[in-house]
Amino acid sequence: MSNNYAGLRRALQDEKGADRRCADRLLAIRKSLASVRKRKTDGSLLLATWNIRDFDSNKFKYGHRRPETFYYIAEMISCFDLVAIQEVNRDLSALEKVMRILGREWDYIVTDTTEGAGGNGERMAFVFNTEKVWFRKIAGEIVLPDGQLVVSRKKVEAPKGQPNVEPQIVEMEQQFARSPFLVAFQSNWFRFSLCTVHIYYGSDSGEQLKRRIAEIEALVKFFASRQDTASKQELDRAGAVENYILLGDFNVVSPKHKTMEALQSEGFKVPTQIDGNKVRDKEDHFYDQIAVRVKDPRFKVVNGGMIDIFADVFRDDGKDLEIYAKHVPKKDPEKKEAFKAKTSADIYRKWRTWQMSDHSPLWIEIETDFADSYLGDIVAGTQGKIPG
Repeated sequence: MSNNYAGLRRALQDEKGADRRCADRLLAIRKSLASVRKRKTDGSLLLATWNIRDFDSNKFKYGHRRPETFYYIAEMISCFDLVAIQEVNRDLSALEKVMRILGREWDYIVTDTTEGAGGNGERMAFVFNTEKVWFRKIAGEIVLPDGQLVVSRKKVEAPKGQPNVEPQIVEMEQQFARSPFLVAFQSNWFRFSLCTVHIYYGSDSGEQLKRRIAEIEALVKFFASRQDTASKQELDRAGAVENYILLGDFNVVSPKHKTMEALQSEGFKVPTQIDGNKVRDKEDHFYDQIAVRVKDPRFKVVNGGMIDIFADVFRDDGKDLEIYAKHVPKKDPEKKEAFKAKTSADIYRKWRTWQMSDHSPLWIEIETDFADSYLGDIVAGTQGKIPG
């Protein structure tokens, strides 16, 4: 079903012509993404991940999202059946606005906020179309057991008043900076557990990069161990082990980097349809990934891609810069001088990432209709458990 665009005229009354502009650009998005939307069938699942930047606290002082922005975000989400969203903030009103626009057949499951400096007060969420996906009543944040904790090293400065004491490098065992979130779903015949993550970033080098890699390694090892040692109680009625899909913001540096090597260790694979540069332009980063460890031989990824979120909205041209000039900060609120935008055009380009995001939705299409296989096994007299 299409969005119901709840309250569009009423929500955009604060600015003359905003409703017409919004409707025009929603039509443009629908045209641009028609090829993706047409892939929605009863026999497949369109699964996506999207880090929606700081959704929606305004703690970075670039201003709250404009009313029209929620309609653009909802339009893109509606192309899929199930979307993992990262960087949802403590206040859920932004997510709830999107849900009202999507309509009553959509639902969501969300985590509590992650406390501590590394957690940034963020939540993670799954937004899904209940006509295509159902919640299997299992959900939880991943807590590592002893022996699998993330090992990192941190410099600890000497106490004040002891200038002759050298800083010490301390080795620590930790949980994830932001707890990964696992939920069990089913779409058609396909049963799976989906885990969304926002892996620690830190720095591009040194101990903080090592911690990032260690988090990814700990995550894939945790699920590989669980799948390989599944107890009888964890098998489904056909005797098959659980299928695991990891997706989200892994802060992967590049296809050949150690961060990607860590993700694809322990038997996890990035589907070929979205691997490497296949769906990314030259300037796109590799932070967002989807990796699978599925034992079901019927499992098949048939397509994938990445959405250009600025193709039709908040465009990089003089016209849009003029339209939104009154909403864009006059000076860049960035605290670090080296990263401050100096020109009005550059400030606009940063501002629009707090309207839409600095990440793009990444998606795959999974076949979910196994009826022919099931019936064929009965006819052949070979019905039995799926290999685990």
